[in-house]
Amino acid sequence: MPKKKKSKKVKKIKKVKKTKAKLISKTVEKKTTILNADEKPEIKKVKKQPTEKRIYNLKDFVVYPKHGVGKITSIEKATIGDIDIQFYKILVEKEKLTLTVPINQQSKLRPISSINQINKCVSILKTKPKIKRTMWSRRAQEYDQKINSGKIYELAEVVKDLNKNTDIIADQSYSERQLFEKAYERLKSEFEAVLKVSPEEVQKKMDKALGRTKISEDAQ
Repeated sequence: MPKKKKSKKVKKIKKVKKTKAKLISKTVEKKTTILNADEKPEIKKVKKQPTEKRIYNLKDFVVYPKHGVGKITSIEKATIGDIDIQFYKILVEKEKLTLTVPINQQSKLRPISSINQINKCVSILKTKPKIKRTMWSRRAQEYDQKINSGKIYELAEVVKDLNKNTDIIADQSYSERQLFEKAYERLKSEFEAVLKVSPEEVQKKMDKALGRTKISEDAQ
C-alpha cells in the first residue's frame, strides 16, 4: 500500500509540472503576440507611399528627366478604387506630349534652374571639350544617360563635348548630330524658361559661349 501512495504522489507532481509548463508557454505566447501587435504599425508605416513636401503651382515650369522642360497646365483629382489621387498634368511643348504625374510620386520632377545655375552652364559651354578615345557606341550611351539624367550641368557638358566649331555636317556623324541636337534643344528650352527671353536670343547666347557664331554667320 505505501508504494501505491508514492506513485500517486509522483503522478501529482508530474501533473503540477505540466500545468506550470503550460502556463509558462501561454504567457510566452501572450508576450510574443503583444510584441507582434506592437510591431505591425511600424511595418505599415514603411509600406505607405512616400509623400512629397514640395508643391508646384499651376503654370510652373518643371523638368522631367526623360522629356525635358514642361509646364503644369492643371492639377486634377481622380478616384482609383477607393483611393483619391491628386496629380499634375504637364505639357512638354517641344515633344507635343502631356505627362500625368501623381503628386505623391513626383521624385523625378525638379524645379527649373536658378539664374546662377544658368550662368554656370554658360561657363561650362565656354570650356574646351573633353576628348575621349573610347568606342563611340560606349560614349554615345554615356551621353544619352547624361541627357536623360535631368541634371543641367551634365546636359551642358554633353553640348560642350559634342559641339563642333567647324562645318557640322562634314565633321559629325549622324548619331553625333542627333545627340548634340537633343542635348542642345533640352538646354535651350530650360534657358528660355529661366531667362524669359525669345528662343532667338537664347540661341545667340548659347552659340556665343560655344564659339558657334561664325557658323551661324556663314549659314546666313
